[in-house]
Amino acid sequence: MTYIGPGAIVCSTAQLVGDITIGARTVVHPGARIVATSGPVIIGEDNIVEEGVEIVNDAGEEAVMIIGNSNIFEVGSESHSLKIGNRNILEAKSFLGTKTFLSYGCVVGAGCKVTTAEILPEMCAVTGGDCDRRVMDQEPGEQKEQRDLLAKVLPAHHKIM
Repeated sequence: MTYIGPGAIVCSTAQLVGDITIGARTVVHPGARIVATSGPVIIGEDNIVEEGVEIVNDAGEEAVMIIGNSNIFEVGSESHSLKIGNRNILEAKSFLGTKTFLSYGCVVGAGCKVTTAEILPEMCAVTGGDCDRRVMDQEPGEQKEQRDLLAKVLPAHHKIM
């Protein structure tokens, strides 16, 4: 069962499997994959899920995956995390494991793989070949303009659910 909130844009070529809730004004690009095999996936409002992204709840034991508001999942990123707060960014081809939780304003850099059992502190950036960590002095920017543009462009070029 899938619920798509008001104003959300979900391209018909996105693969949605299982019990999935997509919040208002969230944008899901073509070729994205959201899979709820172990339990429901609940995605909040104002998120952007780009092409080739995989969001997979495969944690077992009827686990619920909760993704907050205003997060960005860039091209080819993959998340198995059961808890993602608000205003986080998973950059291109990054990977987030089941037991790694993002709090607020975190950035997982391009190509970084984080699989440790931990809660990343607010505004933590994981970057570079060694996935070094540091706390940023400002939070990631608001993406309202990008969401608004996608809400206009995607329906003009893709079939929407």
